[in-house]
Amino acid sequence: MHNTKAIIALAKQILYMKKIMIAAVILVSLPALAQVKEGKIIYERTMQLQIQIADDNPAMRNMIPKERKDKYELSFSNNKSLWQRMEDEQGDEMNFGGDGAQIRFVMPGSDDISFNNMDEMKKIDQRELGGKIFIVTDSIRRLNWKVAGETKTVLGHNCMKATAQRTQESMRMNMDNGNMTRQKVVDTLNIVAWFTNEIAGSLGPDIYQGQLPGTILEIDINNGRNTYRAVEISEKTDAAKIKEPTKGKKVTADEFAKEREKLFSDMQQNGGGMRMNIRSN
Repeated sequence: MHNTKAIIALAKQILYMKKIMIAAVILVSLPALAQVKEGKIIYERTMQLQIQIADDNPAMRNMIPKERKDKYELSFSNNKSLWQRMEDEQGDEMNFGGDGAQIRFVMPGSDDISFNNMDEMKKIDQRELGGKIFIVTDSIRRLNWKVAGETKTVLGHNCMKATAQRTQESMRMNMDNGNMTRQKVVDTLNIVAWFTNEIAGSLGPDIYQGQLPGTILEIDINNGRNTYRAVEISEKTDAAKIKEPTKGKKVTADEFAKEREKLFSDMQQNGGGMRMNIRSN
């Protein structure tokens, strides 16, 4: 029985690799520019905000922004990359309101830094949580991508379409008259990516690195709920700065998840104020 399962798993892996190789061959057959081996890619992230206020107050609802835009920089060289928000971008706080009412909330993860080593399929993240900084080491996990024959051009680079799904666990939190409740939800995210082999490496925005036989220049998550789009590509970078972050307490991914769970528990016990539900993917 165990041998049968192992054979089936191996067959699925071989089939997946064949699909990826076919996609790579198709991309190579497209008219190509000289391959970019190191440099920087600037991505613009557009995130649709899902914010709900208790009692559905129309005046308050009209003050709430519907989306947030940020720019991120991906530096790459020698099959390694460094992902971080651009320094001149807006901070991780959002303030809005009027007529004496002000709302402030903090966007989590805005100042996180991610180092990826595609040769070793390893990532090392510098992450802030509850005022503390952690260094989280984990492996890069590939999604089960389906590569289609559809192509288009992004910033002058030939790209091919790929689709995948992934599940994401998030925490839905509500505060009502000093009482905080939280609900763990699992969402299925539909992902559409456009990748090119004209930029060396298996690169991409945010967590979507080490995924495809080329570099992702555009990605759409759940029909525009969260998108990344390359807006600038440069062949210049400081390769010496593409290195593992070291500032913070070293933990595993599981240990970081426990720290996050503890923070949520503390927030639930000490929470107060108006009721607000904030979600983003």
